Amino acid sequence: MANNKSAKKRIQIAERNRVQNRSYKSAVRTLIKRCFNACNTYSQESTDAAKVSLDNSVSAAFSKIDKAVKKGIFHRNAGAHQKSRLSLAVKKVTANVA
Repeated sequence: MANNKSAKKRIQIAERNRVQNRSYKSAVRTLIKRCFNACNTYSQESTDAAKVSLDNSVSAAFSKIDKAVKKGIFHRNAGAHQKSRLSLAVKKVTANVA
């Protein structure tokens, strides 16, 4: 247990940051899953609505990943890796459909 005021404050700050980082990572994972689901939907039925949904989900995921890297929640290489995975999946689906 912390013995002085500054150490107690650091424990509180670390816990606050841990909770915020956890929720941010969860949001990124959710957006990535939505993007992969949109890819599956677009591969099954290549309609304009599915294409718009795919584009929106990719854009939202990229944005959230970039913000997570900017805030220091993800390392920049980890963010680049996730974005690369998404890009590859989208490219594969759009190439097969077109």
